Amino acid sequence: MEQNDKETINQPEDTILENVESTAEQTSAETTEEETKEKTVEGMDEPNQPEDFAAQIAALNDKYLRLYSEFDNYRKRTIKEKSDIIRSAGEDVFKAFIPTVDDFDRAIKANEIVEDAAPIKEGMVLIYNKLKSACLHKGLEAMETVGKPFNADFMESIASIPAPSEEMKGKVIDEVEKGYKLGDKVIRFAKVVVGS
Repeated sequence: MEQNDKETINQPEDTILENVESTAEQTSAETTEEETKEKTVEGMDEPNQPEDFAAQIAALNDKYLRLYSEFDNYRKRTIKEKSDIIRSAGEDVFKAFIPTVDDFDRAIKANEIVEDAAPIKEGMVLIYNKLKSACLHKGLEAMETVGKPFNADFMESIASIPAPSEEMKGKVIDEVEKGYKLGDKVIRFAKVVVGS
């Protein structure tokens, strides 16, 4: 050992520096390998740790069930809202017609004691005008068809008769049943007689 010490003492400074550097490199390389091993052990999650698999599967299943339940509740809520809208859609129309029904009730009671027909006719005209204005207010309008060219988009021809004049050919001569539109949509086609 004394001989090694003597050699170390007698060695030039460059050699000593090289030995120190190589020792430092070996130490740092060993430290890096140990840190890498520790990180690898910490980073290993799936293959070597089945408990983590079970926890992840349970968490994902829970998340899936919650999302499914939330979507199912949303679907049920929208179905209920749609059915409520459909049920209440006619509410405004019926509210507009109730006064007319009341007028008919009053007219029927009043007609039991009336002997003259003129007030009955007048009352019927008033009720008809009230009902017609309620329909117009809700967007329902009658189609005017007599004297106009036949249009299969709005009319249904139930008969064809010889035209009284040349200009009435292909036009509506008579209207058997009125047609109605709600906004731009035809809700009942007019039944008409067309000249040929």
